[in-house]
Formats: sequence, structure tokens, C-alpha cells
Amino acid sequence: MFNKILIANRGEIAVRIAQTLQEMGIAAAVVYSDADRDAVHVGAADEAYRLEGNTAAETYLRGDRIIEIAKQYSADAIHPGYGFLSENAAFAANCRDTGIVFIGPSPEAIRAMGDKILAKQTAMGAGVPVVPGWAGTSNDLRDAPREANRMGYPVLIKAAAGGGGKGMRLVRQDGELEAAIESARREAGSAFGDSRVFIEKYIDRPRHIEIQILGDRHGNVVHLFERECSIQRRHQKIVEESPSPAVSDSLRATMGSAAARLAKTMGYTNAGTVEFILDQMGQFYFLEVNTRLQVEHPVTELVTRQDLVAIQIRIATGEALPFSQNDLRQTGHALECRICAEDAARGFVPSIGEIQVYSPPVGRDIRLDSGVTTGSRVSVYYDPMLAKLIVWGATRDESIRRMVWALERFAVLGVTTNIDYLRRVVLHPEFRAGRLHTHFLDEHPNLSDEPADVPSDAWIAAAVAETMKNNGRATATEPADRHAAPDPWQTVGPWRQGAGV
Repeated sequence: MFNKILIANRGEIAVRIAQTLQEMGIAAAVVYSDADRDAVHVGAADEAYRLEGNTAAETYLRGDRIIEIAKQYSADAIHPGYGFLSENAAFAANCRDTGIVFIGPSPEAIRAMGDKILAKQTAMGAGVPVVPGWAGTSNDLRDAPREANRMGYPVLIKAAAGGGGKGMRLVRQDGELEAAIESARREAGSAFGDSRVFIEKYIDRPRHIEIQILGDRHGNVVHLFERECSIQRRHQKIVEESPSPAVSDSLRATMGSAAARLAKTMGYTNAGTVEFILDQMGQFYFLEVNTRLQVEHPVTELVTRQDLVAIQIRIATGEALPFSQNDLRQTGHALECRICAEDAARGFVPSIGEIQVYSPPVGRDIRLDSGVTTGSRVSVYYDPMLAKLIVWGATRDESIRRMVWALERFAVLGVTTNIDYLRRVVLHPEFRAGRLHTHFLDEHPNLSDEPADVPSDAWIAAAVAETMKNNGRATATEPADRHAAPDPWQTVGPWRQGAGV
């Protein structure tokens, strides 16, 4: 087992990883930028080391400096979290070359899955359904109009090295294709240093379903069922859940088997996510593989009662997976909302400043992964996500009610947040009915400007009063029909995973 691990990240994910390391008896070291000098993740770790500068490029993306710190202070391994260097094949290779364990898949797997064209070819070779598409030869797309007509409009142009919607264009008719390809190439080249694009048949109103996978060095691969991430704004997920209301037991088994088969074909190790889109007829298609821990991993943890970070670490030491596929079960329903410092009524512009009051809800079956507290400064340098609020319920309806209850008692003053927007989303009749797709938010633009049912000042005051009233008590008052999760996962305040993982 490792003695010390350096967490090459910040915010809530650095705090969350540090908690697991400390409970496993491993020293947690972090890095921090000048802007993060007083950040929560710095205080949560056993050791903290400065990265000179403020921007991500100056600090958290400096793989050479991070490896240098790991070596200087005798870290056995580096956990990259998500974002930043987590899917950087060169960084993973440099860790390996310098004798530091990279907690993630091999550089070869990261490189192969980072190329969307190669990833689709690998999926096809594993017998996994893929969206009809065409990549041309090299970057010559002169035959693109013919191929697009063969597939039938509308089509999507996507960046071969892309993600997050960058280098993506929707084309509805032939006359728009050439200009869209050139625009996508320019954006892809600027964002990823790779201007290659490919064309895919556009699937209308799809659901975004992803399968969590784990693989060890002994050839064992399992999946931990699905998450639905269809509620997206500008290709960024904001609400996630498990299980999906659209996935039957038989479809779950089929998709899980396909994801595990692809991982086995790749020789995949550690944690990853195979992403699919699900059309309105119930047919699923391969989208991509994310070769890292996902932001939304807590919903999988709550329904499977597994600590994915602990398992990642054990795999990285060479241990075999502690369970087989038949040992894994889904229990209940988990829902996650991403709490961001942004103003929904003003086009979701980021909100910066000092958090004057930070009073999250506490209660049984409520988990908070947070990187801020009262007095924290929200800067212009990083992603505006402050925290993730995750709840568990025996049923989907119960988890929605618990999420609404928790959002109404989540008080943040000093910066504007999307809390009330999220509340309106999960209260929407179509969401509650499970009728979701990736354009859900686009089809309901009024969610961003509707007035709150309760004046914001009123529920903020109530949240603060509720938190003060319940300070030191085991649970807060919750809605009716509360069902307890297994004891090791009952939470009050900051989450702690159960023992025995």
C-alpha cells in the first residue's frame, strides 16, 4: 500500500480524494495555486505544496512541476482527479517514466480513447453499436457531402480529439456543410491542437447514459451499472442520477456487458466510463470512453455502496478487484446536482467574490462534496462549480423530494448560485416523469428566468435558521417517507464512506 499520494487537483474532488486516503491510512498531499492559498482542499490535506501562479496553465496543468513536487516530497503515486491532467497521456507516461504511479489507466489507453475516431473503431471491433458516421481519410473531407447525404441530414461534425462540445457543429442541410466543417476544424485546432473532424448521423432528442467500469491488472473487468446525465447545459452535465428511469433490467445488462467487453478488448485498467446515447426507440450507441473518475461518480457510490477512489488506489497497487460482476447490486436511487457560482437569469455568467455565508443542508441520506466554505473566494481562474449535492432515496420519487428539500435549505450568500435553478429543474413535471433528453434545458428556457416560488431571502433565512437549530443534532427534519440507507453511509455534514472497502 502507498504511504503518500499527491492529489494533482483542487476544490471538491481534492477534498473528496483526501478523505478516502486518510481513512485508508495514506498521507494526502495536495498542490495549490496562489489563488487557492486559503482553499478548503489545502486545509483538508496532510501536506500542501505551492504552485507559483494563478491560472490553470501556470499551476494545475504544469505536469512537470507536479511530478517534481511528488519526487521531492516522496509521494508514491499521483491521483489526478478529473479535468486538468487526468486524461493527459503524456503526463501519465511521464509519471511512469519517473517511477511514480499514475492512478488511472495506462498512457496507451488514454491516448487511444482520446482520439474519437480510433475509439469508435475500437468499439466496432468489440461488437459495440456505434452511431453511423464517416471520418474520411486523414483530414481530407472532400467526399463529406456525399457521405452526409448517404447518412441523411441532420448530421453532427465532431472533433476527433474533442470534448465539452468544442469543435462540434449541427448541420441540417447540404449547403451548410462546408462552412460548418471549416468552423469546426478551426475551433478544434485552437482547443485541442488537433484540427481533425469527423461526421456522425445526428440522433434527435437522445438520452445520455454512461456505464461505470473498473478493470484490474489481472484481466478482471466489471461494470457498476448506469448513470443518466441527460440534463446538460451547453454540453455540460448539471444533474445526474442512477439508475436511469429509461433503462430496463434487460437493457442495463446489455449495455453493461457491451461496456465491459470494450474495456476487456482494450485491456483497460482502473476506473473509467463508457458513454452511450440512447435513442427514442431504445437503441444505444457508443459515444466515447472517459479514462478517469467522473464528476458524477458519487451517485454510483451511493447505489452500489462502493468507494470508487479506494478501489482505484487498490487497483493501482496491483490488487485484484474485490468483487465479481455477480456480487454487485444497485440499491435505491441517487440524484446529484452541481452547485455552481453562476447567474441563471443573466445567461449563466460566472459569479465571483467572497462567500459570506455557506450553509449547506445536513441530514440522513444527504451527501455533500464541497470545495468551499464561508470566507472562501470564488475567482475567475477556475470552473465555477462549488460543490455537488447528492441524495439517496429508496425510490426515484423519494430522492427527488429529498433533493428539493435539500436545495431549499442550501444557503449561499456573497455570490450568485444556480441552486434555485436546479430546484426548478428537478421539480419540473417532465423531469419528475423521467421524460429526459439532452436538449431538455433548451426546450425549457423559462427555467432560467422563472421567479422562485418562495422569495430567495425567505428560504435563505430559513436555511440558516434550520442549520443553526440542528447544529450538533444527528439529523435535520426531512420529508415524509424517509428510508434509511445502510448504516456505514448515513451522513451528517461532510460525507464519510463506510469501512471495509
